[in-house]
Amino acid sequence: MQSMSRKVVHAVCSHDCPDSCGVLVTVEELTGRATKIQGDPSHPVTQGFLCGKVAKYLDRVYSPDRLLHPMRRKAGVAKGPLPQGQESQAFERIRWEEALDTVAARLAAISREHGPESILPYSYAGTIGQLGYGSMDRRFFYRLGASQLDRTICSTAGEAAMLSVYGVKLGMEPQDFRHARLILAWGANIHGNNIHLWPFVEEARRNGARLIVIDPYQTRTAKAADWHIAIRPGTDTALALAMMHVIVAEGLHNADYIAAHTHGFAQLQQRIAGYSPAYAAEVTGIAAEDILRLAREYATASPAAIRLNYGIQRGENGGAAARAVAMLPCLTGAWLQQGGGLQFSTSSAFAFNKNALQMPELMQASPLGRGGRTLNMSQLGMALTQVDDPPVKALFVYNSNPAAVAPNQNEVLRGMRRDDLFLVVHEQFFTDTADYADILLPATTFLEHTDVQGAYGHYYAQLSQQAIAPLGEARSNVWLFGQLGQKMGFPEVCFRETEDDLVNQALDTSHPWMQGITRERLEKEGHAHLRFAAEEKPLLAFSDNSWFQTPSGRAEFYSETLAAQGKDPLPAHVPATESRNSSLNAKSFPLEMLARKADNYMNSTFANLPGHQRMEAATAGQLEMHSSDAGPRGIQTGDAVEVFNARGRLRLRATVNGSVPAGVVASRLSWNKVSGGAGVNVLTSERLTDLGGGATFYSTLVEVRKVARNKAAGVAAE
Repeated sequence: MQSMSRKVVHAVCSHDCPDSCGVLVTVEELTGRATKIQGDPSHPVTQGFLCGKVAKYLDRVYSPDRLLHPMRRKAGVAKGPLPQGQESQAFERIRWEEALDTVAARLAAISREHGPESILPYSYAGTIGQLGYGSMDRRFFYRLGASQLDRTICSTAGEAAMLSVYGVKLGMEPQDFRHARLILAWGANIHGNNIHLWPFVEEARRNGARLIVIDPYQTRTAKAADWHIAIRPGTDTALALAMMHVIVAEGLHNADYIAAHTHGFAQLQQRIAGYSPAYAAEVTGIAAEDILRLAREYATASPAAIRLNYGIQRGENGGAAARAVAMLPCLTGAWLQQGGGLQFSTSSAFAFNKNALQMPELMQASPLGRGGRTLNMSQLGMALTQVDDPPVKALFVYNSNPAAVAPNQNEVLRGMRRDDLFLVVHEQFFTDTADYADILLPATTFLEHTDVQGAYGHYYAQLSQQAIAPLGEARSNVWLFGQLGQKMGFPEVCFRETEDDLVNQALDTSHPWMQGITRERLEKEGHAHLRFAAEEKPLLAFSDNSWFQTPSGRAEFYSETLAAQGKDPLPAHVPATESRNSSLNAKSFPLEMLARKADNYMNSTFANLPGHQRMEAATAGQLEMHSSDAGPRGIQTGDAVEVFNARGRLRLRATVNGSVPAGVVASRLSWNKVSGGAGVNVLTSERLTDLGGGATFYSTLVEVRKVARNKAAGVAAE
C-alpha cells in the first residue's frame, strides 16, 4: 500500500503484551518520517485498533528525550540518580567505534582477571520479537563464557505450573471467548493489559455470558464485571481447591473426561477433601456461600472459559495457585467445547528455530569450554552484592530497566553504585538504570528494525518490517552484539549475520504447526495462523490426548515429576513467608502490599512520557487503602503517608477508596525519578516462588503511618 508521497509498512508491537498487535505505519517517503500508526484491520485479534499506550507510540519514537548517541560517563561523576532532563550533563558523547572498542576491551580485561563468569547479561522482554529478545545477544554471551541469566521475573511460576499439568503452554484462541457462557478472569486485568481480548468478552456478554473477576484489586476489568470477588493476595490455591471440593462433592465434574484424559484424580480427591468452603472462607476472605455459588456457576455454565493471567503466580505459592486454577477445566471437561477451557499463555505453539538463532553450541568454544553459571534475575541485588567466586564485575543491561523493576530495589541500587562494577546499558531513554551506567548505547524502537514474532495471547506469527531508518545513531540488539563479537575477535561467521539472515533462520523449522509460514508469506500477508490441523476447524486444545506433553500423556492432577523433585505433587495452600497468615513480621508489618502494574505503562516502559503520565495521573504517587485500615491510623484521602518495611520506605499520598479489601494496600510501578526518587520495589523481596524460581512481588508485608504534609514524596530508606 503506497502512494506517490507515502507508504504503509506492516510492523508488530514488540512490547511485553499477550496481544502482539499487527501495526500499520504510514511513512512520508520524502522525509522518511512516520506520521501515523494504527492497528492492522486485517489482523483477526488486533482488529484495527491499538491500546492507549501504543496508539501514542510516535510520541515515544520522536520524543526529544530519546537517547540517540553513544555516551560515556564523565570522569569524576558518581553513579546514581540523575534529575530528569539533566542526565546528559553526567555523560559525554563518543563515537560508536570508541564505544565498541571500550566495551570490548573492558569485558576482555575483566574476563582475563576474574574469569568470564564475572560478566552478567541482564535482559528481559523490553522486546518480545525473536531477534530482539534472544538471538545475537545469546550468541555473544555464550561465546564469551559469561554467566547466564535465569529470566524469571515475570512468568516462570505460571509456566512451570502449566507444564506440570499439561506439558505445554497452550490454551484457548482469544476469538473463541465469544462463545463462552461464563468467563472467569482470574488475576487478569483484561481491560487494562490484554485489551484485544476484551471485544470477544463483550461479544460473549451481549449473548448472555457472565464475567466474574477474581482479583484483590478493583481493576478496570473488575469494575466492568458482573461479579468482582476481592480475594486476599496469595490465597488463590485455597479458593481453587475449595471450588474443586464443591464440584466433586455435588457431582458436577465430568467423570468421562477425567477417566479418559487425566492422571491422579483419586489423589486429588483426597487433597480437596480438606478444602471445604468454610475453610477457604477463613483463608481467602470470601464468604463460604460465595465460594459455593462460584463453584456451581463455573461447573454448570457451558461452555466456561478462564483467562488466567500472571497476577496469581507472583506470590510465594504462585506455582501451586496456577496449577490449581489450570486444573479446573480438566475437572469439568470444559476443553471439549468451543468457548471452553483456559488461556494462560500460547507461547509453546510458536516453534521458531531458537537453536539456530541463539547457537548454544558456542558455549563449547568459550574459555570455559561449557556454559557459564546461572544467576536468577529476580535476585539481582544478591548477585551484585553477595555473589562470590567470582563476583559480578560487569553488568550488561538491555531490554530492561532493573533499577526500577527488580525486587529489593535498595539492594539492587547499592550494587549498581559499586565503583568496581562496569555497567553497560543499551537503551532508548535515560532510565533509572541508565543513571548508573559507565557506557550508554542508543537502542532502536520496533519501527526502526526488522524482527519476526509470535505471541503469548494468540496463534498468529508475524513479520515486523523496518518502517523508518534508526533515529540518530540508534542501533538494534542484533547489530550491537554482532559488532561486539567481531570486536572481541570471535572468528565465527555468525557474528556477521544480518537481521534478514536471522529472520530466515528463525523460520527454518520442521515443526508441523509452523508449516506454510514462510518469509514470503509473512511479507505478503503480514500475519499467518499456526497450522494445527489439515482443515479449518475450531481449535479444541486438550480435547484429546494428542495435545498433552506430560509423562503420562494426560492432564496431571498428580505430578510424578514434581514428586521426584521433592515437591508436593498436588497443589496445596501454603501461606507466604510474608502474609497475614504467617507469623514472620506480621505484627510489625500487618498490611499486604500490592506493587501493581500501571494501566497506562508497560511495566516501567512509557512512564517517562508526558502523554502517558497524563493518562495515569489519577493514581500517580498514591497509596490506595481500605477505610478499616486507614481509620485506626488516622489517615484520610489526601494525607501524606509513609509505607515501609525492613527493606525500605516510600512516601505517598493516601487514597481511601474501595479499590482494595481490608488488610491490603496498593501502589503502582513507575520510574523512580518520576516518583520522587524511589519506586514500589524498595518494599519487595528477593524470595522466590515455589515453582519456576520467579519473583514474589505480591508477597510483601508493610506498615503505613501518616506523616507531616511537608515531607517529600517517594524517598527510599535503606
